[in-house]
Amino acid sequence: MPIRQFPTGATRDTDTGKLDYEGFLSPAVLRRYAEFMHKNRRMKDGSLRGSDNWQAGIPRDAYMKSGWRHMMDWWGHHRGVGGNEPLEDALCAVIFNAMGYLFEVLKANEAQNNQQAKDIDAAIARKVNEMAGQTNVGLR
Repeated sequence: MPIRQFPTGATRDTDTGKLDYEGFLSPAVLRRYAEFMHKNRRMKDGSLRGSDNWQAGIPRDAYMKSGWRHMMDWWGHHRGVGGNEPLEDALCAVIFNAMGYLFEVLKANEAQNNQQAKDIDAAIARKVNEMAGQTNVGLR
């Protein structure tokens, strides 16, 4: 593996093939998104929901329906006819709904993978027990 050497003499492996979060994400966009999320934490009864409340689970259908409403606002702004909310809020809401939907997909995939691993472990345990039983029968 190639090594990078810095003028100071420090060395590191290359970043080839590694995720480049600094390049893929924009601090300005993430800051604006966080401001949007913070503003929308306040519920109608005045209470403040946790910043990670959405991770407790929202059905994908709810994300899809909300995402389309905000997408229509974004599209309206793009086409010059405006929307029901400011453009930046519509964009942040689209990001929120896409992120929430993806979170639910990833969570379901992880649960499915965990179940498959448990099923494989159980099958191996049954086979081992079956083989152990066959070995014990021959010893009697």
